[in-house]
Amino acid sequence: MDKVRAAAGDRKREYRVEELAEAAGITTRTLRFYRERKLLQPPRKEGRIAWYGEEHLARLRMIGELLERGHTLGGITELIGAGESGRDVAELIGLEAAIVAPWSDETPVRLDWDELKSAFGDQLTEENTAESIAQGYISVGEAGITHVSRRLMDATRELVAEGVPLAAVLEASRRTQEHVDAIAEIFIEVVSEHLLSALAADTPLPPGEATRLTERILRVRPLARTVADAQFALAMDRRVHVEYAELLRQRRENGSEA
Repeated sequence: MDKVRAAAGDRKREYRVEELAEAAGITTRTLRFYRERKLLQPPRKEGRIAWYGEEHLARLRMIGELLERGHTLGGITELIGAGESGRDVAELIGLEAAIVAPWSDETPVRLDWDELKSAFGDQLTEENTAESIAQGYISVGEAGITHVSRRLMDATRELVAEGVPLAAVLEASRRTQEHVDAIAEIFIEVVSEHLLSALAADTPLPPGEATRLTERILRVRPLARTVADAQFALAMDRRVHVEYAELLRQRRENGSEA
């Protein structure tokens, strides 16, 4: 016998609590827990019987998907509280995905100890290895290491091959990391203050605002990388000219003394 109740006319399918839990693949205890946490809309009452509709089933399935993605029940409650319709919640999820999506597209690379010894020779010391670990770029295993970025590892090997000591490369990496963290902080402040300030408000976002913010974030991300790249190139131009002029000055002084 079909447990799903079909109402007369154009009324949508409805479920008793046990039927809804079975359709959603959860227990009735979990369903009631979701109701207590206000994750589920109130049912339609008919006397002492509670009837749930397709919107309740859709909400339960969405909760299950969010839990699988790693969201906590508290976070799901906030999302649902920000917009009661499934569409609003989906928009907020899309906004969250745009905000926390990775900026880097680096590919990890694994090197065994023989490859590392061939690349770095006697510079493959405990001190240099420890420094690499401290910077967060490598993890060490019995067979070798895994570097988070093939590009950075390739650049390191080529710099060492050109005569730059590995310790100097690591020191430059550490100092660079401090500066790029500061640059990232500047961009975060600009975006938070001028693009995402609505998220800090206590009031729910207006309809469609999450979608608009998502589109803004997706447009701004490549612009931020463009600005950082252009600023670095211009800074290199300035520094190279200054350093070269200083080098010429020193050569002239040395020549005159000779």
